[in-house]
Amino acid sequence: MLRYQYQGSKLLKLWLSSITLLGTLLTTQIATAETVIEKVARTGVLTAGTSKDALPFAYTNKEGQLVGYSVDMLTLIQKQLEKELGREIELKLVALEPKERITKLVKNEVDIVCDASSFTWERERQVDFSVSYSIVGTRLLVKQNDYSTIAQSLIGKKIGVLPGTTNEIAIKKAEPQAQIVYLRDRKEGYLALKHGKIDAFADDGILLESWLQTIENAEDYTISGYYSQEGIACMIPEDNSQLMNNVNYALIRFMQGMLSGQPSSVTLFERWFGSQGKVPLTRDLRDLMLETMQLIVDFKEEIPTREL
Repeated sequence: MLRYQYQGSKLLKLWLSSITLLGTLLTTQIATAETVIEKVARTGVLTAGTSKDALPFAYTNKEGQLVGYSVDMLTLIQKQLEKELGREIELKLVALEPKERITKLVKNEVDIVCDASSFTWERERQVDFSVSYSIVGTRLLVKQNDYSTIAQSLIGKKIGVLPGTTNEIAIKKAEPQAQIVYLRDRKEGYLALKHGKIDAFADDGILLESWLQTIENAEDYTISGYYSQEGIACMIPEDNSQLMNNVNYALIRFMQGMLSGQPSSVTLFERWFGSQGKVPLTRDLRDLMLETMQLIVDFKEEIPTREL
């Protein structure tokens, strides 16, 4: 009798284990089959990857919060999704290193990435890009005393880059004989330059300008060269057209509002790039950014004014 009870107990445990495993597999299959917007509608959460050190686009402020121009774009996207889905959506921000962005998107660990990402064909093979909402270009941060040497030639020079960025690609194209030095993050890049471990640090020009405004000895450094010009956009997992429509709609509405002088859009832009903003733009760069916005709005078609 005890033997039968024992065997019955084993069969019951085996049956329960099988049911649990089946449930796990079904849950995984459902999650995999979901589009991002279906997941957001079900959970009420938009998980967004961004940067911790790409001031003014996305960075950690003194209070430990992730803020910036791109984070404000994510907030606009959040509000658009709330209208689309008819429910409140929580925006959950996750700080990512540049090399993590594509991997996290492909694995569905984040729903969208908006930081200082720019388009490349290699990235396009794995993820999809929104319309561009800003423009940047690869430049070099160098010590003032080394400016003339770096400006003359990059051959043999140690150029610090963050792996997986378009800055790395731009420098390799500009001078294949430069010595590329890979760094973990921007803080390490600035320290490496300060201590003479590299001859220059390659990054987006606006980000370098931002850093110079945060240090006391800014006169010891200068920004050199123009090695690329790129549009900044959000990235989402492939095959999520409904999400992309909403992302682009939110970004176009903002840009159209900026161009037409809508107060909320202008205030947002000026907070980061105005004369009293976090990183005041030169007149030329401001004009270029607005011209780019106009091209995108014209290309996509204006949204009726009543909807702004």
